[in-house]
Amino acid sequence: MMETVTKPDFSKRPFDLTVDRAMDSSAEVLYSAWTQQFDRWFAAPGTVLMKGEVNTLFFFETVFKFEGEEKEQRNPHYGRFLRLEENRLIELTWVTGVKGTKGEETVVTVELEPFGKGTLLRLHHAGFPDAESRDQHAEAWPFVLEQLDKRMKETS
Repeated sequence: MMETVTKPDFSKRPFDLTVDRAMDSSAEVLYSAWTQQFDRWFAAPGTVLMKGEVNTLFFFETVFKFEGEEKEQRNPHYGRFLRLEENRLIELTWVTGVKGTKGEETVVTVELEPFGKGTLLRLHHAGFPDAESRDQHAEAWPFVLEQLDKRMKETS
């Protein structure tokens, strides 16, 4: 019996983005990074609560300095896994605060496809509350994926 997973309603939030990146790491390494190892490439150490299973919740924090601010900020990220296809697809909800999704539940879909000696990663992020939030993420995701690729190469 297939488990029913409720997805957010985006009928009033049509803002989305897609980022493609050729990654050096294998689909297996990247799948594991997204479902079990956020602390190796994205999250602040010691902040990850995650069990990579459908309908399970996750939490982690990132720590960084926003432009124009003096202090580093802790930025909490919450969500739940919607779909998982081992080494092929990760779909999860993504909620961040004022400087992110503005508290709205968005959906990130990561598709992994063999590409040369590595993997083509396609990230689709949907359901932003406005163009500003989408545009901030459009700037951030390429940097985040670059860090993912770099960190996974260093530790694999």
